[in-house]
Amino acid sequence: MDLAFSKIIAEGTIFEKKQGQFRKKIPEAERDKPKTQVNMPILSVKEAIELQKVMAEKVVLQDNFAPPTLIGGMDVSCNLYDPKQMIYAAVVVLDQDLKVVEKVTIAEKQTFPYRTGLLGFREAPTLVKAYQQLKVRPDVILVDGHGISHPRGLGIASHIGVLLDIPTIGVAKSILVGEVQEEFLVWKGKTIGVGYRSKLRANPLFISTGHRVSLKSAVKVVKKCVGKYRLPEPTRQAHIAANECRRENLFT
Repeated sequence: MDLAFSKIIAEGTIFEKKQGQFRKKIPEAERDKPKTQVNMPILSVKEAIELQKVMAEKVVLQDNFAPPTLIGGMDVSCNLYDPKQMIYAAVVVLDQDLKVVEKVTIAEKQTFPYRTGLLGFREAPTLVKAYQQLKVRPDVILVDGHGISHPRGLGIASHIGVLLDIPTIGVAKSILVGEVQEEFLVWKGKTIGVGYRSKLRANPLFISTGHRVSLKSAVKVVKKCVGKYRLPEPTRQAHIAANECRRENLFT
């Protein structure tokens, strides 16, 4: 790829790299087109980190979503030692009773290598394609992974939220950066998430803003989605669906 010019098209939005800097624009011809496609070029690790910093500036930390009646969940299943390097992605939609009303799974070859802190570039393309196939769109999506609780403020939940400009929440099972002070996850003097123990004696979950959802609202949404299990039902169901997709494609 030409290092002097690279772009990501995200629902009519283009990130261009010119003279060493990324900038965001919406082409005149694209403004009125249906927002149905995300086209991500292959980037180097250095370019991905640079673009990640630009995208992090687009994250909205305040509430900008309607009271949710449909809640989505996203997760992937993969094997780092798989010679085919496949990504098995699942997006599910649940109603207010936490029942699955729709499920989409996709299996495709990854286009970006596994790198800690850059999972969005590896997993987001497949998750976005699955999301775009939904017949009903959720009001907010819980993503298995981090939101702003990330070294550059752009975990996969924020990555997907910015790409699609949809409300997202990060629900991670471990800490990437920071330390817990009381119930808050703090890094460099800034609150970036909340540690939440959904079940007695269970390991805590780490909730963070993804995009267009405040931390306070993110915690409320996640708590309402916890059923019998440690994981909130949207990401639990997405996890089940992604693993099912992986098993179904095991010998293909």
